[in-house]
Amino acid sequence: MKLISWNVNGLRACEGKGFSDTFRELDADFFCLQETKMQAGQLDLAFEGYESYWNYADKKGYSGTAIFTKHHPLSVTYGIGIDEHDHEGRVITLEMEDFYLVTCYTPNSQDGLKRLDYRMTWENDFRAYLKGLDAKKPVILCGDLNVAHQEIDLKNPKTNRMNAGFTDQEREQFSTLLASGFTDSFRYKYPEQVTYSWWSYRFQARQKNAGWRIDYFVISDRLRERMDDAQIHTQILGSDHCPVELTLK
Repeated sequence: MKLISWNVNGLRACEGKGFSDTFRELDADFFCLQETKMQAGQLDLAFEGYESYWNYADKKGYSGTAIFTKHHPLSVTYGIGIDEHDHEGRVITLEMEDFYLVTCYTPNSQDGLKRLDYRMTWENDFRAYLKGLDAKKPVILCGDLNVAHQEIDLKNPKTNRMNAGFTDQEREQFSTLLASGFTDSFRYKYPEQVTYSWWSYRFQARQKNAGWRIDYFVISDRLRERMDDAQIHTQILGSDHCPVELTLK
């Protein structure tokens, strides 16, 4: 079973850069998107053999998530059931026969960390949501989680410390999530590998490979034995992020 997650940073723009071709080439069972930046009816995008589910932000041109799936879910949930968090289109959950698939676009703490306090509230509430699911059946969480967990996960850890995405608080929250029964699939498979999933559009960051690994598949610990591989498709263009992949036996 193959799962893909990709922050497309505007699906309409990404479609103009070959999204549909990439989608077909990757041929995933589940293809999860973050930062679609669109509303219903703005793009007619369908693929044969797939159902799709969309969560749009109230604010136009902002945030948003989607899941394309070859497998019909038992149920679909949008958001996490807390009004404070559920107006930005950040979470979709598919309940499958033997797992939950959650795609998430985690709120950015923003310049000057002006949204860090909100981010901490989000982290606590979202972790509680995931643990509630995990108590029923295993969870596969994917998406742009907007944190580089360890120094190995970004090019310049010293100069970025306490910048959004690499604050002590955000990193600690990710550690807390992992300690509560979850595994960072890529780092579990490749503990020493330096690979990034996001590069700023500024300063030729992608050409210099001055990136961050902020896109993840995080799985319930008990799914580790089913894990076949985790990949980061750095060669795929179309967004400032690249797709990440998880394959399960």
